Amino acid sequence: MTTTSIVPQARFSAQARLRALQADIMELILERELEAGDPLPTENELSVALGVGRNTLRESLKVLQALGVIEIRHGFGMFVAPSNFEALADGLTFRGRLSLRHQGLEALQLVDVRQALESGLIGSSMDVMTDGQLAAIEGSVVRMEGLAAAGENFVEADAEFHSRLFEPLNNELLVDLMGVFWKVYRKIHVEIGAGTAAEDLVATAALHRNIYAAVAAGDKVQASERLNRHFDGIRKRISAAVSE
Repeated sequence: MTTTSIVPQARFSAQARLRALQADIMELILERELEAGDPLPTENELSVALGVGRNTLRESLKVLQALGVIEIRHGFGMFVAPSNFEALADGLTFRGRLSLRHQGLEALQLVDVRQALESGLIGSSMDVMTDGQLAAIEGSVVRMEGLAAAGENFVEADAEFHSRLFEPLNNELLVDLMGVFWKVYRKIHVEIGAGTAAEDLVATAALHRNIYAAVAAGDKVQASERLNRHFDGIRKRISAAVSE
C-alpha cells in the first residue's frame, strides 16, 4: 500500500473521531439537562468524562462554538449557546453565492425551501390573524409603495412584510428560519444585481399589494398562489443571471 493511499485514510479517521467527540459533547449537554446560558463542565472535567486529551477536546469545542452549540467566554468558561442562526445563514449564503458561478442550483434550492414554507403556511397564519396584524401587513405594503415611487429600495420593508405575514403563528423557529433565508437571498440579490431599477421596485411593491389583498379577502388559495408567483419571479431572476 502506498503512502498516498494511507494519508487520506488517516485524515478521514481523525475527522470521524472529532465528529464523534462533538456528538458526545452534545449528548452530555442533553443528558445533564443543561439549558441555553448554563455553564458547561470545565475542560478538565470534560476530558475525564469523555476520556480524551485536552488538545483533542479543544478542537471539538472550537467546532461546536462555530456551529453555535456552545459559547466560549474567555476568563469565564464555556456555556450552552442561545439560539443563533448566524452560522447557518453564513454557510448557506456562501453556498448560494458560490453556486451562481455555475447553474445557481443551490441558490434556486434555497428559494424553493423558502417558497414551500411561506406558501404552505400562509393559510394557517390567516386562520389566526387579527385585524391589527392585518393592518400592520398593509402598513408594510404602503411603506414599500412609497419608497418605490421615490425610486428607493425597500429591503427592510420587504423583510418586515414577510415577517408580519407569519407573525400570527407565534412560531419563533419559523421566524428565525425566515430570517436566515432572507439574509441569504439579500446577498444573492445583490450579487446578481436584480430589482434595482425603478420599474422593478414599483412592480415588486405591486406584487406585495396583491398578496396582501388576497390575505385581507381571506382567500387562502389565492394568497398561496400569489406567494408562489412572487418566488417564481425570484427564481427567474437568478436563472437569468447565471445564464448570462
